[in-house]
Amino acid sequence: MQTLSAAEKTNTTAETKVDYGNRIRAIFAASSGNLVEWYDFYVYAFFAFYFSKSFFPTGNQTVQLLQTSAIFAIGFLMRPLGGWIFGYIGDRYGRKNAMVISVYMMCFGSFVIACLPTYNTIGLLAPILLMLARMFQGLSVGGEYGATATYMSEVATKGRRGFLASFQYVTLVGGQLLAALTGVIMPWVLSDAQMLDWGWRIPFGIGAVLGLVALYLRRTLHETSSQKTRDSKEAGSITALWQYRRAFLIVLAFTAGGSLSFYTYTTYIQKYLIISAKMDTKTANYVATSGLFFLMIIQPLFGYLSDLFSRKTFMLIFGGLLAVVTIPLMTALGSASPYTALGLILLSACMLSFYTSINGLLKAEMFPPHVRALGVGLAYAISNAIFGGTAELVALSLKNWGYENIFFYYVSAMGVLVFCTSLLLHKGEGTLENED
Repeated sequence: MQTLSAAEKTNTTAETKVDYGNRIRAIFAASSGNLVEWYDFYVYAFFAFYFSKSFFPTGNQTVQLLQTSAIFAIGFLMRPLGGWIFGYIGDRYGRKNAMVISVYMMCFGSFVIACLPTYNTIGLLAPILLMLARMFQGLSVGGEYGATATYMSEVATKGRRGFLASFQYVTLVGGQLLAALTGVIMPWVLSDAQMLDWGWRIPFGIGAVLGLVALYLRRTLHETSSQKTRDSKEAGSITALWQYRRAFLIVLAFTAGGSLSFYTYTTYIQKYLIISAKMDTKTANYVATSGLFFLMIIQPLFGYLSDLFSRKTFMLIFGGLLAVVTIPLMTALGSASPYTALGLILLSACMLSFYTSINGLLKAEMFPPHVRALGVGLAYAISNAIFGGTAELVALSLKNWGYENIFFYYVSAMGVLVFCTSLLLHKGEGTLENED
């Protein structure tokens, strides 16, 4: 049996360290672009209170928010098309190309919104153009998730995939947090009148500028898919994906519960605290922002733990908690003080982390390389559009009709769906088939 000399062992160790270092840099480059993408998309939700009057002039605040939330939902409805287009690009032309193009599109959409004339200037054309810009961004985000999840799962090292892949949601939540922090800081600098008049444009402009940095970083990435995989006739094919329809349906179910709960506890929660708990806007922003920060920093911990336990165990815990905890937690938040509300939101962040820390990796592990970007991206985008993108719209509509509590039961029911679907996972689903 041949043994390695001391010098050869040293060289092998050095090469491993260099390789691991390159993977870490690739994770950073890919996730930094992810941060900019999600900042651009979420800044719309966090500044809806300020710009809703500019595009939808009416005296009823809830109705204005319904209208802006409807356009927010339309952005989600474009995601399936984006998931299909960018999934095809990612599998046929490479993950890197898909991620670079998606950043281009998101930044362009933010730049357009930053420059849009208001309703008082161009009438109905203003909300129409706003809707078109959000549709363009929806296409971008529809492709971003699948491409990034696929890339980060493939570039991560075996045995540390949960930990490294968890940084997708560190930066996804980080983008949302950056948008929220912008919403907290800007009212300190500008008056309410200035924010309502022109200050809301600044965050969209910032997103467009940050995109230049993301473009530079992503252009330095190496490709994780092989030329052989990309040249395959089945690469990025819907027909080929049909062979893995069981995995596709499982991803749909996981995303339904995961997306609905994520947007409930991170995006809608700010409005819920204002409208139902009667907090002032600034206090609600502080509470929601603190919760986002906590959610962001605990992702690596939960990702690390997922490498020690099975993904199935994590999803069972998440589904069970979502089903049992949602109704009492949301009911308590409706009359909570700011400090109590913060504690409850921190608990919800721990619950969400059983899903967010592993969901991109788990979904990527269920598909082979030649349809991985398409399988992850399209399934996620379809379910995310139906359940995640409509979360605020459904919640606000029920609130407006006087049936707010029904929304809590809706979210809880999705927890039951996730739990039952998790029982279907078997041993083979959780090991990445890759060309290492």
